[in-house]
Amino acid sequence: MYKTLVRPLLFLLDAERVHYLSFNLIKFFSAIGFGGIFRLLYSKTDKRLEREVFGLKFKNPVGLGAGFDKNAILYNELSNFGFGFIEIGTLTPKPQKGNPKKRLFRLKADEAIINRMGFNNNGVLEAVEKLKKKHNVLIGGNIGKNKLTPNDEATKDYLICFDALFDHVDYFVVNVSSPNTPGLRELQDKEPLTALLYELKKENEKCLERNGGKGKPILLKIAPDLSDNQLLDIIDIVEETKIDGVIATNTTIGRENLKSDLIFTEEKGGLSGKPLSKRSTEVIRFLAEKSNKAFPIIGVGGIHSAEDAIEKLEAGADLVQLWTGFIYEGPALIKQINQAILEKSWQ
Repeated sequence: MYKTLVRPLLFLLDAERVHYLSFNLIKFFSAIGFGGIFRLLYSKTDKRLEREVFGLKFKNPVGLGAGFDKNAILYNELSNFGFGFIEIGTLTPKPQKGNPKKRLFRLKADEAIINRMGFNNNGVLEAVEKLKKKHNVLIGGNIGKNKLTPNDEATKDYLICFDALFDHVDYFVVNVSSPNTPGLRELQDKEPLTALLYELKKENEKCLERNGGKGKPILLKIAPDLSDNQLLDIIDIVEETKIDGVIATNTTIGRENLKSDLIFTEEKGGLSGKPLSKRSTEVIRFLAEKSNKAFPIIGVGGIHSAEDAIEKLEAGADLVQLWTGFIYEGPALIKQINQAILEKSWQ
């Protein structure tokens, strides 16, 4: 029904406008009691799907990636579609409008999206207020820096977000890999990245001492455009700083072998969806093999089918996330992936 009726109607409208329309529809139908129907249709509950990764227990290994619920508005409603975890953000200390519109483009022939949103969000403090209600699902907090913050002061922005969210999320994701904030990817270089992660680890220990209990897992989200040598640096950095894992991968600036019209493919921004699938799996496999599976990996990028998800899990991912695939394939994809995992002999 989604692909034959709902998606064609939604795709008649501007992509960013549809995003907010979809939010309002999900909120409306959940408010009038459809949450239970969504759970019945799309959730798959089975003890064999549960995963314990970086000290957290996930009810299943399929999550929603950052960028869909930037401001922590609908995480409980979205969990009704069967996600095992929801990642909010990317959040910055101050609210920002992001890049000028139009900034979100569908490449229908490629089942892909180009976005140059630019960390548009309402600021971390507003998200904290939204997160004070009870969570029905594990929440990841994806954090970044404001556009106007120079790179030599970026650590302050990440620490502000970390401190504000500490009591309200289950894990953190350090986003230094978005192509849509000028200069941000320079923070992936070994020296500044190591320094940033060390500071966040120290802040994690301070929050732990101040509040008691456990610290929060810290993950690093990396770009798919890194070279093998840069990926080896990432492995070294994870080992040195003792962070808890990696998310592979963010969107790509590459535009190879696209079928869509040049008017779309030449738009600036990060490309997600099917064209990213192969490269993100290559990065997962490289990290897993070269590190001897020394740390957990969340695989994301081009998952449009259960087979795509299984491929990433077999390459070395411990969990997977959807974003563009969720938009193109609809919520049935979540249940399909979980069912396929149950049917695999290695699960």
